[in-house]
Amino acid sequence: MDATFWALISLIIFLAILAYLKVPGMIGKSLDDRAHRIKNELEEARKLREDAQQLLAEYQRKRQEAEQEAKDLVAAAKRESKQIVAEAKQKTEEYVARRTELAEQKIAQAERDAVSEVRALAVDVAVAAASRILADKVDAKTGGDLFKSSVTEVKSKLN
Repeated sequence: MDATFWALISLIIFLAILAYLKVPGMIGKSLDDRAHRIKNELEEARKLREDAQQLLAEYQRKRQEAEQEAKDLVAAAKRESKQIVAEAKQKTEEYVARRTELAEQKIAQAERDAVSEVRALAVDVAVAAASRILADKVDAKTGGDLFKSSVTEVKSKLN
């Protein structure tokens, strides 16, 4: 018998021992377990991917909301600043108008006071001039007579 025959016989015995010990079933079970484990890992990875996509969508939505809120705040701030500027301008114009009117009133009052002062001064000058003229023309006796008649007239009016 030749060596090839004995190699064939050894191979058949080896395969029989493997079949008797149920090695192919163990290998199949091991492969099935590994396939099941891989399937579970793939399923878990798919779930994690879906969760990640949901989180990404939620964060994008929140980012868009935040951007919109920021735009709204900026727009509101611009409107408010324009309103404040308009109010300040109006108040400034009103203040200037009031101050102008007050200044005009003060100027008018100063003019009236100046005119009154000039009139009073003119009256004082006229009285002084008339006093000098009368003093020069009226003698002492006529002045005394005038004084007595004025006192009498005042007494009669007071009674």
